[in-house]
Amino acid sequence: MHTPDRGERRPPFDAQAAKRMREALGMTPAHVAYGINAAYGKPIQPRMIAAWERGEGSPTESELNALAGALWCAPGDLLGTPDTLREYRIARGIAADDLALRIGMEIPAYERMEATGQWQGNDRQAAALRAELDLPLPALVRLTGRDRQLAEMLRSAATTRWQAYTRPVCKLLGLPKPTVQKALEFLFEEYHRRMAGTLGWGGGVESAAESSDAGRAFLADVLAHFWEQVGEA
Repeated sequence: MHTPDRGERRPPFDAQAAKRMREALGMTPAHVAYGINAAYGKPIQPRMIAAWERGEGSPTESELNALAGALWCAPGDLLGTPDTLREYRIARGIAADDLALRIGMEIPAYERMEATGQWQGNDRQAAALRAELDLPLPALVRLTGRDRQLAEMLRSAATTRWQAYTRPVCKLLGLPKPTVQKALEFLFEEYHRRMAGTLGWGGGVESAAESSDAGRAFLADVLAHFWEQVGEA
Protein backbone atom coordinates (compact mmCIF):
# COMPACT_ATOMS: atom_id res chain seq x y z
CA MET A 1 0.00 0.00 0.00
CA HIS A 2 1.23 3.44 -0.90
CA THR A 3 2.43 5.50 2.06
CA PRO A 4 1.51 9.16 1.59
CA ASP A 5 3.94 11.94 2.30
CA ARG A 6 2.93 15.16 3.95
CA GLY A 7 2.46 16.87 0.61
CA GLU A 8 0.03 14.33 -0.84
CA ARG A 9 -3.03 16.01 -2.26
CA ARG A 10 -6.30 15.01 -0.69
CA PRO A 11 -9.31 14.04 -2.77
CA PRO A 12 -12.73 15.63 -2.15
CA PHE A 13 -14.33 13.84 0.79
CA ASP A 14 -18.02 13.42 1.61
CA ALA A 15 -17.95 13.47 5.40
CA GLN A 16 -21.68 12.89 5.79
CA ALA A 17 -21.58 9.86 3.49
CA ALA A 18 -18.77 8.33 5.56
CA LYS A 19 -20.74 8.85 8.77
CA ARG A 20 -23.93 7.41 7.30
CA MET A 21 -22.14 4.29 6.07
CA ARG A 22 -20.41 3.73 9.41
CA GLU A 23 -23.67 4.10 11.33
CA ALA A 24 -25.50 1.82 8.89
CA LEU A 25 -22.95 -0.88 9.69
CA GLY A 26 -23.41 -0.33 13.42
CA MET A 27 -19.76 0.59 13.81
CA THR A 28 -18.12 3.17 16.04
CA PRO A 29 -15.11 5.27 14.98
CA ALA A 30 -13.02 2.89 17.08
CA HIS A 31 -14.27 -0.10 15.06
CA VAL A 32 -13.38 1.66 11.82
CA ALA A 33 -9.94 2.64 13.06
CA TYR A 34 -9.28 -0.91 14.18
CA GLY A 35 -10.35 -2.27 10.79
CA ILE A 36 -8.03 0.12 8.98
CA ASN A 37 -5.11 -0.72 11.28
CA ALA A 38 -5.68 -4.47 11.06
CA ALA A 39 -6.30 -4.77 7.32
CA TYR A 40 -4.13 -1.98 5.94
CA GLY A 41 -1.49 -1.38 8.59
CA LYS A 42 -2.36 2.29 8.91
CA PRO A 43 -2.20 3.72 12.45
CA ILE A 44 -5.41 5.77 12.25
CA GLN A 45 -6.86 6.81 15.60
CA PRO A 46 -10.63 6.81 16.34
CA ARG A 47 -10.49 10.55 16.96
CA MET A 48 -9.21 11.01 13.40
CA ILE A 49 -12.19 9.09 11.99
CA ALA A 50 -14.53 11.29 14.04
CA ALA A 51 -12.72 14.44 12.89
CA TRP A 52 -13.08 13.45 9.24
CA GLU A 53 -16.81 12.91 9.76
CA ARG A 54 -17.09 16.41 11.27
CA GLY A 55 -15.35 17.88 8.24
CA GLU A 56 -12.20 18.66 10.21
CA GLY A 57 -9.62 17.49 7.70
CA SER A 58 -9.94 14.67 5.21
CA PRO A 59 -8.13 11.43 4.30
CA THR A 60 -5.38 11.15 1.72
CA GLU A 61 -5.91 8.91 -1.30
CA SER A 62 -4.42 5.85 0.40
CA GLU A 63 -6.30 6.57 3.63
CA LEU A 64 -9.52 6.95 1.65
CA ASN A 65 -9.00 3.54 0.05
CA ALA A 66 -8.41 2.02 3.49
CA LEU A 67 -11.48 3.75 4.93
CA ALA A 68 -13.61 2.47 2.06
CA GLY A 69 -12.35 -1.04 2.71
CA ALA A 70 -13.21 -0.78 6.40
CA LEU A 71 -16.71 0.48 5.54
CA TRP A 72 -17.27 -2.18 2.84
CA CYS A 73 -17.87 0.36 0.08
CA ALA A 74 -16.17 1.76 -3.01
CA PRO A 75 -13.88 4.79 -2.66
CA GLY A 76 -16.26 6.69 -4.93
CA ASP A 77 -19.01 6.30 -2.32
CA LEU A 78 -16.98 8.53 0.01
CA LEU A 79 -16.19 11.26 -2.50
CA GLY A 80 -17.91 14.41 -3.51
CA THR A 81 -18.59 14.96 -7.20
CA PRO A 82 -15.36 14.22 -9.14
CA ASP A 83 -13.98 17.17 -11.08
CA THR A 84 -10.46 16.22 -12.13
CA LEU A 85 -8.98 13.17 -13.83
CA ARG A 86 -7.34 12.20 -10.55
CA GLU A 87 -10.64 12.39 -8.68
CA TYR A 88 -12.41 10.22 -11.25
CA ARG A 89 -9.59 7.69 -10.97
CA ILE A 90 -9.77 7.64 -7.18
CA ALA A 91 -13.54 7.21 -7.34
CA ARG A 92 -12.99 4.00 -9.33
CA GLY A 93 -10.36 2.78 -6.89
CA ILE A 94 -7.65 2.44 -9.55
CA ALA A 95 -4.01 3.24 -8.89
CA ALA A 96 -2.35 5.70 -11.26
CA ASP A 97 0.18 3.18 -12.56
CA ASP A 98 -2.54 0.57 -13.17
CA LEU A 99 -4.65 3.06 -15.13
CA ALA A 100 -1.65 4.11 -17.22
CA LEU A 101 -1.03 0.48 -18.21
CA ARG A 102 -4.70 -0.13 -18.98
CA ILE A 103 -4.92 2.77 -21.41
CA GLY A 104 -1.56 2.05 -23.01
CA MET A 105 0.40 5.01 -21.68
CA GLU A 106 3.82 5.22 -20.02
CA ILE A 107 3.39 5.58 -16.25
CA PRO A 108 5.52 8.76 -15.87
CA ALA A 109 3.67 10.35 -18.79
CA TYR A 110 0.30 9.56 -17.25
CA GLU A 111 1.32 10.80 -13.80
CA ARG A 112 2.67 14.02 -15.31
CA MET A 113 -0.53 14.47 -17.29
CA GLU A 114 -2.68 13.95 -14.21
CA ALA A 115 -0.60 16.40 -12.19
CA THR A 116 -0.68 19.14 -14.81
CA GLY A 117 -4.19 18.57 -16.14
CA GLN A 118 -2.81 18.63 -19.71
CA TRP A 119 -3.98 15.66 -21.79
CA GLN A 120 -1.25 14.25 -24.03
CA GLY A 121 -2.88 11.02 -25.18
CA ASN A 122 -4.33 9.98 -28.53
CA ASP A 123 -7.92 9.13 -29.50
CA ARG A 124 -7.50 5.43 -28.71
CA GLN A 125 -6.16 6.21 -25.25
CA ALA A 126 -8.99 8.69 -24.67
CA ALA A 127 -11.55 6.00 -25.53
CA ALA A 128 -9.81 3.57 -23.18
CA LEU A 129 -9.74 6.21 -20.46
CA ARG A 130 -13.48 6.74 -20.76
CA ALA A 131 -14.14 3.01 -20.54
CA GLU A 132 -11.87 2.45 -17.54
CA LEU A 133 -13.20 5.39 -15.53
CA ASP A 134 -16.79 5.21 -16.82
CA LEU A 135 -16.54 8.88 -17.72
CA PRO A 136 -19.56 10.85 -18.92
CA LEU A 137 -18.87 12.21 -22.40
CA PRO A 138 -18.82 15.88 -21.25
CA ALA A 139 -16.23 14.99 -18.61
CA LEU A 140 -14.09 13.13 -21.14
CA VAL A 141 -14.14 16.11 -23.51
CA ARG A 142 -13.22 18.53 -20.73
CA LEU A 143 -10.53 16.35 -19.15
CA THR A 144 -8.85 15.70 -22.49
CA GLY A 145 -8.80 19.42 -23.28
CA ARG A 146 -11.18 19.30 -26.23
CA ASP A 147 -13.99 21.38 -24.73
CA ARG A 148 -12.68 24.63 -26.23
CA GLN A 149 -12.39 23.09 -29.68
CA LEU A 150 -15.92 21.70 -29.42
CA ALA A 151 -17.33 25.01 -28.21
CA GLU A 152 -15.78 26.84 -31.17
CA MET A 153 -17.34 24.34 -33.58
CA LEU A 154 -20.73 24.67 -31.94
CA ARG A 155 -20.67 28.47 -32.00
CA SER A 156 -19.82 28.42 -35.68
CA ALA A 157 -22.56 25.88 -36.35
CA ALA A 158 -25.08 28.06 -34.54
CA THR A 159 -24.13 31.24 -36.36
CA THR A 160 -23.32 29.99 -39.89
CA ARG A 161 -24.12 26.74 -41.72
CA TRP A 162 -24.65 24.00 -39.13
CA GLN A 163 -24.50 21.21 -41.75
CA ALA A 164 -20.80 21.86 -42.34
CA TYR A 165 -19.98 20.95 -38.74
CA THR A 166 -21.81 17.63 -38.54
CA ARG A 167 -18.85 15.51 -39.62
CA PRO A 168 -16.18 17.27 -37.49
CA VAL A 169 -18.35 17.05 -34.37
CA CYS A 170 -19.15 13.38 -35.04
CA LYS A 171 -15.45 12.63 -35.46
CA LEU A 172 -14.53 14.49 -32.29
CA LEU A 173 -17.17 12.86 -30.10
CA GLY A 174 -17.96 9.55 -31.74
CA LEU A 175 -21.70 10.25 -31.59
CA PRO A 176 -24.19 9.01 -34.22
CA LYS A 177 -24.69 11.37 -37.15
CA PRO A 178 -28.47 11.78 -36.68
CA THR A 179 -27.94 12.76 -33.03
CA VAL A 180 -25.38 15.41 -33.92
CA GLN A 181 -27.45 16.73 -36.83
CA LYS A 182 -30.50 17.20 -34.64
CA ALA A 183 -28.48 18.99 -31.96
CA LEU A 184 -26.69 21.31 -34.38
CA GLU A 185 -29.92 22.21 -36.14
CA PHE A 186 -31.43 23.10 -32.76
CA LEU A 187 -28.47 25.34 -31.91
CA PHE A 188 -28.76 27.14 -35.25
CA GLU A 189 -32.51 27.68 -34.99
CA GLU A 190 -32.47 28.67 -31.33
CA TYR A 191 -29.64 31.16 -31.79
CA HIS A 192 -31.37 32.88 -34.69
CA ARG A 193 -34.70 32.82 -32.90
CA ARG A 194 -33.16 34.67 -29.98
CA MET A 195 -31.40 37.11 -32.26
CA ALA A 196 -34.69 37.94 -33.98
CA GLY A 197 -36.89 37.67 -30.91
CA THR A 198 -36.90 41.28 -29.75
CA LEU A 199 -36.65 42.86 -33.18
CA GLY A 200 -40.29 42.24 -33.85
CA TRP A 201 -41.37 44.54 -31.04
CA GLY A 202 -40.78 47.77 -32.89
CA GLY A 203 -37.14 47.57 -33.84
CA GLY A 204 -34.76 50.33 -32.95
CA VAL A 205 -31.34 50.44 -31.31
CA GLU A 206 -32.57 49.14 -27.97
CA SER A 207 -34.25 46.10 -29.50
CA ALA A 208 -31.16 45.31 -31.55
CA ALA A 209 -29.01 45.50 -28.43
CA GLU A 210 -31.35 43.15 -26.57
CA SER A 211 -31.24 40.67 -29.43
CA SER A 212 -27.46 40.82 -29.49
CA ASP A 213 -27.33 40.21 -25.74
CA ALA A 214 -29.67 37.23 -26.05
CA GLY A 215 -27.54 35.76 -28.81
CA ARG A 216 -24.30 36.22 -26.89
CA ALA A 217 -25.82 34.62 -23.77
CA PHE A 218 -26.90 31.61 -25.81
CA LEU A 219 -23.46 31.18 -27.36
CA ALA A 220 -21.79 31.52 -23.97
CA ASP A 221 -23.68 28.41 -22.80
CA VAL A 222 -23.53 26.59 -26.12
CA LEU A 223 -21.80 23.53 -24.64
CA ALA A 224 -24.52 23.08 -22.03
CA HIS A 225 -27.24 23.45 -24.68
CA PHE A 226 -25.49 20.89 -26.89
CA TRP A 227 -25.05 18.31 -24.13
CA GLU A 228 -28.69 18.64 -23.23
CA GLN A 229 -29.74 18.03 -26.82
CA VAL A 230 -27.62 14.87 -27.16
CA GLY A 231 -28.77 13.50 -23.80
CA GLU A 232 -25.51 14.12 -21.95
CA ALA A 233 -26.56 16.97 -19.69
